[in-house]
Amino acid sequence: MWFRIKSFLLFLIKSTNQHGVHSPFVYKLITKCFYKKTDATKFNKFLNVKKWLLNNNKTITVIDFGKGSKVFNSNTRKVKDIAKVAGISTKKAKLLIRLIDYFAPNTLLEIGTSVGLGTSAIAIASNNLIITTLEGCPSTNTIAKNVFKQFSFNGIKQVEGNFSNTLNNEVSNQHFDIVYFDGNHQKKPTLDYFNTCLKNITNDSIFIFDDINWSKEMLETWEEIKKHPTVTVTINTYFWGIVFFRKEQKKQHFTIRV
Repeated sequence: MWFRIKSFLLFLIKSTNQHGVHSPFVYKLITKCFYKKTDATKFNKFLNVKKWLLNNNKTITVIDFGKGSKVFNSNTRKVKDIAKVAGISTKKAKLLIRLIDYFAPNTLLEIGTSVGLGTSAIAIASNNLIITTLEGCPSTNTIAKNVFKQFSFNGIKQVEGNFSNTLNNEVSNQHFDIVYFDGNHQKKPTLDYFNTCLKNITNDSIFIFDDINWSKEMLETWEEIKKHPTVTVTINTYFWGIVFFRKEQKKQHFTIRV
């Protein structure tokens, strides 16, 4: 808990808004996306999905391949509790919808489906987006499948299994415009996934890392990612780390309040 408080205070000290940014690319992203209002129709659809999950009293047994939960003491959990604690927050969902609206990607890879709340926000953002989502736990993957069926999110490719086995296959077979990393909060696995996904990047690829200030280990992971020679621009929003590979830009790191 102390680390989270300290990291947030440091973020507040270092962070700025568009007025502290001199990169035209990042300035436009902040003003036209970060600080733009979320489409009300899309956001209301997301809230409907979230409400549906929060009313789900089904109990499932969760297999956690990642760091584990700081909240749950047992692997037996109610779906509504998973959606409340581990599902994408409303703030993140709104920004994710805006990012997809802004960049208009054709393909997106999500590493960590959970019960499908984040995936739903992605699907709501664009009807034309080809989504592949990876999940290690069969029980949560089944819940997500039911969510997608309930709300007619067609065309989502669900891949079940340990990410160490499934990720390389997906990246080898297809290029993804955006990769959303939300499946493991440990340093080595996250860096392994990062390096695997680097195999198929383009100049316009975007990587989004969730919870970079979740722990000291995750913050160290973020700092290593920033130093990678292929990375040119990064944005720390406290809850996300966003990575760009634009060769036409000099290496710059931004800390932005959203």
